[in-house]
Parts: sequence; structure tokens; C-alpha cells
Amino acid sequence: MLIAIRLVALGFFLAWRIRHPNPDAMWLWALSVTCEVWFAFSWLLDSLPKLCPVNRSCDLDVLADRFELPTARNPKGRSDLPGIDVFVSTADPEKEPPLVTANTILSILAADYPVEKLACYLSDDGGALLTFEALAETASFARTWVPFCRKHGVEPRCPESYFGQKRDFLKNKVRLDFVRERRKVKREYDEFKVRVNSLTEAIRRRSDAYNAGEELRARRRLQEEAVAAGGALGAAPLAETGAVKGTWMSDGSQWPGTWLTGATDHARGDHAGIIQAMLAPPTSEPVLGGVPAESGALIDTTGVDIRLPMLVYVSREKRPGYDHNKKAGAMNALVRTSAIMSNGPFILNLDCDHYVHNSAALREGMCYMLDRGGDRVCYVQFPQRFEGIDPNDRYANHNLVFFDVAMRAMDGLQGPMYVGTGCIFRRTALYGFSPPRATEHHGWLGRKKIKLFLRKPTTGKKTDRESEHESMLPPIEDDDHNQLGDIESSALMPKRFGSSATFVSSIPVAEYQGRLLQDMPGVHQGRPAGALAVPREPLDAATVGEAISVISCFYEEKTEWGRRIGWIYGSVTEDVVTGYRMHNRGWRSVYCVTRRDAFRGTAPINLTDRLHQVLRWATGSVEIFFSRNNALFATRRMKLLQRVAYFNVGMYPFTSMFLIVYCVLPAVSLFTGKFIVQHLSSTFLVFLLIITITLCLLALLEIKWSGITLHEWWRNEQFWVIGGTSAHPAAVLQGLLKVIAGVDISFTLTSKPGGADDGEEDTFAELYEVRWSFLMVPPVTIMMLNAVALAVGTARTLYSEFPQWSKLLGGAFFSFWVLCHLYPFAKGLLGRRGRVPTIVFVWSGLICMIVSLLWVYISPPAGARPGIGGFSFP
Repeated sequence: MLIAIRLVALGFFLAWRIRHPNPDAMWLWALSVTCEVWFAFSWLLDSLPKLCPVNRSCDLDVLADRFELPTARNPKGRSDLPGIDVFVSTADPEKEPPLVTANTILSILAADYPVEKLACYLSDDGGALLTFEALAETASFARTWVPFCRKHGVEPRCPESYFGQKRDFLKNKVRLDFVRERRKVKREYDEFKVRVNSLTEAIRRRSDAYNAGEELRARRRLQEEAVAAGGALGAAPLAETGAVKGTWMSDGSQWPGTWLTGATDHARGDHAGIIQAMLAPPTSEPVLGGVPAESGALIDTTGVDIRLPMLVYVSREKRPGYDHNKKAGAMNALVRTSAIMSNGPFILNLDCDHYVHNSAALREGMCYMLDRGGDRVCYVQFPQRFEGIDPNDRYANHNLVFFDVAMRAMDGLQGPMYVGTGCIFRRTALYGFSPPRATEHHGWLGRKKIKLFLRKPTTGKKTDRESEHESMLPPIEDDDHNQLGDIESSALMPKRFGSSATFVSSIPVAEYQGRLLQDMPGVHQGRPAGALAVPREPLDAATVGEAISVISCFYEEKTEWGRRIGWIYGSVTEDVVTGYRMHNRGWRSVYCVTRRDAFRGTAPINLTDRLHQVLRWATGSVEIFFSRNNALFATRRMKLLQRVAYFNVGMYPFTSMFLIVYCVLPAVSLFTGKFIVQHLSSTFLVFLLIITITLCLLALLEIKWSGITLHEWWRNEQFWVIGGTSAHPAAVLQGLLKVIAGVDISFTLTSKPGGADDGEEDTFAELYEVRWSFLMVPPVTIMMLNAVALAVGTARTLYSEFPQWSKLLGGAFFSFWVLCHLYPFAKGLLGRRGRVPTIVFVWSGLICMIVSLLWVYISPPAGARPGIGGFSFP
């Protein structure tokens, strides 16, 4: 109702503004009306998807009763839950400290999910030995940490976060040995941190020692060859030995990945593919520990399941001349690797700095996947929550208006968009298949039957288990024609998915294991209860070898990976595009807001880092707008309001152009003594009052149903103006350069805090650090213009023979509005000691001078006489 009232008020207001121009300043009136029309359009795009917000909750007890109780088909009561493969991605151990990644891995291994159904994959896109050895240390410490978490039910299960809590850790703990074992585990964790943080120096020293030995042997070999050839004795120069400084593993072999000193076949963009199972797949039966504390062990594991989920290190092959597609390419490599090694029908992806804060989060996500209608859910998105943010959240890092308002609202449509982390996917949705019953509303298309059998590559014989996984997969959509592809035969599958027969045969297995139970109402293609309560096949060398083959740099050639299958390539924001493609096929998604935060991560609190983060997001949106992923070209399977939401994703950066103009208009009004209307009439003020009141009421309503605070909403409004006058216009220019001139866009990886213990006073040191960026120039210029204009306008009115207070008040009100929104930006520029980079003042001052001189030239003061240089003076 409020949206309707404000929409009507905006219509009448804009109609009145167009019918009542200001003849004294037509250019000012035209600019202001144009901006106001665009703002109304932008507000409508933002408000329409909020018409149907929903709040969801799930019952974990029902999940346990349905999938983990003994039945006739499952007399031992093994878990019948489907498997989950967890993907963690990292690229640079210098910007993403290994200790941060290690804590994320530990929280995953300790999650409350059946051990045999969980597998964790770490993608190291930098191929660094530091990450590899840190993961080995993590696997070793997990043998202590995970049983401790299970025994005492600690939360959160990220050790850094758990031991850093400032609350009573004895609350709800009744075991007498808890304090003693917690102290021992804490001491072991401190030693683990020391080992991980010292790995960089240890690898360097080890490599130097091995390289010195190699050089010595090379010199001796050259000397022996010289003696044999009758030459003079003497030490061969180092340049002639041909020794290359490699990076060495602890077992005395050279690291096949990236070396500390780059070399051919061992550089960041040129190294072999690596797969190493750090923790082998667990057995299907619980392994109860029986080590008493008196035996010298850290904790007493009597009666505690000590099994650990499978943990795999993956670094895909990289070679010069190939486009590796950054994070999206790394994710697709993990999809193929995991399909061969574990083939969980569901995939959870996390950034390396996002740990599992709620150990039951995976179960809550599966509630929506396995409930009635869950077979049409392509992914379950969790909100992003952050730690290490300053208490005032100066730069709106928590982004609660987006995660608690916009995403909940989209959940009432076709589902929230995918935001890059904290998301559980259905594997078959990533494979490009359409959802079940996707063609019910398009009868002329029909549903194609695809029968694929799990075949061994060496034999053509079908086994009993292969018959069990005979699959009825929905068709793959042909995005070029918005129709369903005709895939009656599995012969076309390698052309889409690649040459690996093992991978292709894993597809129907994943589809079958991800089905709903057949005894659910309305389920036609379900699976029987207890079908997944079977042991997992052991991991052998042939399987690992096949997994190595699918991460080669040329595997995706002439396939549809990155175009219709997996994470989509070609955009800085590959996450939004990937989710859009799924919704475009008819899938829906679910937003899962847990009572206790599911995942927590870090966010940049420095102003420059935050602006560059927003620049990357906005640039991706501009790319989407100028691509085939624009919601204007969506299929009929996407709901109308969902289209509006996605269209707004690509459109919002363009609002910045109008916002910059509107932020400068108050200063121009004060400089010239003119206003956007000829005089402040009662009609104008009434319209302005209605529009403002309805906006405030809508904000209060959103605050009430979303649970955010007024302070958080106001911080979001402030940073919307800050980003709209700095990062968003730069994103529009970059996007236009890419579309028109083909200029490629590259961004640096955002540094993650962590890796060392910071002092209490340095917790928010980055918040006060001022780093120069070209993005700072427009907001500083706007602030200076409005501040000077306030002084000029006030002085003119005070000393005028006929003061026009109404125009002064109008211009001063809007200038004050601009300055209030930019206040956090100004505070960030001052830093801890109030220092601002000189270059900021230089550029901003020059721009202000140019604007002022240009204005004097265009509109000289009335009653002036000629002056020096063609200018006039009163």
C-alpha cells in the first residue's frame, strides 16, 4: 500500500514539475527533472521485487526422523542423507593467509553432518607449496580438534573464533573433563598456529639448502667433464652450471607447482595439475575412540567417533596461452574432480575466509533440498555475515539492507540470487539441466527422456548397481533458442561435458542420489528410503589419475563448460550470472536465514579496499547489462518480478551518473542564487513532504520485518551515495570501454586479514589507513563544492539588498543532505591523525577551480564591467 501511495505521489509530483518549469533557470530545471524521473524509475525497480518478502524456518528433528532412523531397508540406522562436497577456493597465500584457510577447513571437517557423506576440496589456484603444507598441518591438527568438538559440542567450530570468544566458555558444559581438555587443545592450537605461520621461512630455508646442494653437484659434474676433456681445473661459474632454484617439499622432491622463484613449468600461470588426498575417505561404520586421558593423549575419545571427512588438495593445471577464467574456472575444475572422487549430489562452496559458524547449517540447507518441492530448488543461499567490522560499520560492510531486505524479498519470488559463497548447489543444476516439471507450462516442448547408465570405461556390461542408478534426467536447455535440447542418446554427452567417460557416467548417479524420497506426496521420480545408506567405494590410484585428467588446461576445449555448464565465464561477477542462468531455466532458489549465523567471514574495512570491492561488483553489473545475461532477454520460465530484480542488478550503476549531477546541483543553486523551482510554493512542499514521509514509512516497515536497525539502514543509505559518486561511475566507464573498445578489465585479489595476532589497539588499524585512489576525487570534489557553495550562498543572502531566504534554504537543505551522506567518506579520508593525501586536495581543488572559472565565463555577474583577461568584475 505504501509503495502504491508513493508511486502515485511520485507521478503527480513529476507531472507538476514538468508542467511548472523555472523560466529563470531552465537548464537547472531540466537537469533536476531528468534526474528525478530517473530516480523514480530506479526506485520502482528496487521496490517492485519487495512486494512478497518471506521468512523461512526448518525443523531439524523431522530431518533426522526421516533420514537417520532404522527402517526395513536400513536396519542399522545408517544415515540416508545425500552426500555434500564442500569447495573452498584460494589463490594467493600472501593475500589470503594459510591460517585463515586452515580455520575454514577445520570448521568444515567438524560440521554436524554424517562423516561418510562429507568431502572437502581445497582449490589452490596459485599452486603454492605453502598452501599445500599448511593443509597437511591442518589435517594433522584436525585429528585432535574434530573429536574435541564432537565430544563437547562446542560452537563455533572454527578454533580461532572459538578460542577468541569473550564469553563464558563453561556455559551449558557439564562434563568434568571439559576445562582440562580445552586447555590442552588450546595449547595444541597455539603450537599449530606457530607451525603454520613459520612455514614460509621453513620452505625458504629448506629450498635454499637443497638448491645449494644441487648447485654443488652441478659444479662438480662440470668440473669432472672439464677434466675429462683436458681442460683446466677450477670452479665453474654459477651462470654456467644451469642450476635452477627450485622449491622443495619436505620429502626431498621438487614441488610440481609454483616455485618461489618462477621458472618454466613452475610459475603461477604455468604448472602441472596436482591432486593430493590429505585425509582418505572414512569408513561407513563409526570408529569409536578408546584412548583414556591417562595414556598421555590430549583428550579422552572413549565413545567419540574419531572419523574425519575426506580432505583433498587440488591445484588445476595452468599453461601459457590458455584462458583459465579465474575463480569460475577453478570452481568448474573442482566440480569435475569431485564428481570422480566422491560425487556428492550437492555442493557447498565457501571462500577461504568464510568458516562454518553454525555446525548444523548444512542440515538446515538440506531441509529445503529434501522437502516436498525441493527437487525444483537449484541452490540454497545463506546470508553473508562478517567479523572484524568496526562497531559503527562506517562503510556499511555488513550490507544488511541487501542480505536481510532485498534477498528475503527475492525469496518470495523465484528465489535469491547467488552471491558467490555460502551456497549449497544441486549438482545437476550446475550441469545445465532443467528442473523436473519445467515443461509443464510449455506443452509443445514435451519432456525428453534421457537414460544413462553407470558404465565402466573398459566394459560394456551393465551391473546391478548400474541398473539401480538408471536415470531420468531433465533435458539441457539450449540457451541460444530458449528451447529444450534433444538429447535422446548419451553420445552427445561427451561433447557437452568432455571426454572423461567416468565423469559422464557419474551424472545419472548424482541425479539419482539427489532425488526426493518416493513416499513423499506428489513425488513421481523419487528414490526409496535407505537407498543411500550404503558404504562408499574406496579411493584408488586409477580414480585419482582420472581426476587429474579432468583438471588439465585443455579439458574444456570444445565443450560447454563455462557457457552453459558449471560456473559461467566472461564476467567479473560470475556468481550472479551463474544464478541467473539457473533461474532462467525455470529453477528456483531458497534463502536460508538460520537463527545462529550459518557462516561468517571477513570484509575489507579500509576505505580504498571497500571502494575497489564495490567497483568490482558494479563493473560486473555493467557487463551483465551489455550481455546476453540482461534480464530483458530472459525466457518465459523466469517470473516477471524476478526479471525486474535481475534487470535492476544490471541497471543500478547507471544511476550514479544522475546522482553525481544531483549532488552538484545544490552547489550550483547556491552559487547562482537560482533554484530548481521558481519559488517554494505550497504545492511543491506538500509533494516533497508526502514523498519523504512515505519513504520513511517504507524504511521503517523494512526495518521491522527484516530485523535490522535504523542505524544499519542509515549507514547503507550513506554508502549508497558514497559508492554512487565514486565506484559506480568508474564501473560504468570501464564497462563501456570493454563493450566499445574491447579493453579487458582486471582486478586484484582483496587481501584477507589474519595470519597473525594483532594487538587490541590495532584491531581496526586498517580502518584509519588512508590509501590514495582515483575513486576518491569525485566525492571530495562534490564535498568541496557544496561546502564552498554554502558559504557563498549564505554570504550573498546576508549582504544582499533583497535577500531571498527561500532559495538559500532550498539550496542549503539539499547541500546539507549531500554532506550528511558523504560524512563517513570524509571521516575516512582524515584517518587516525587527520591526514589526507595531498594529491586528493590537488585534484579536487583543480576541478573546483575549473568549474568556477567555467561558470564565471558562461554566466558573468549582473552589472559587471570588463576586467583583465576577458573576465568581468563588479
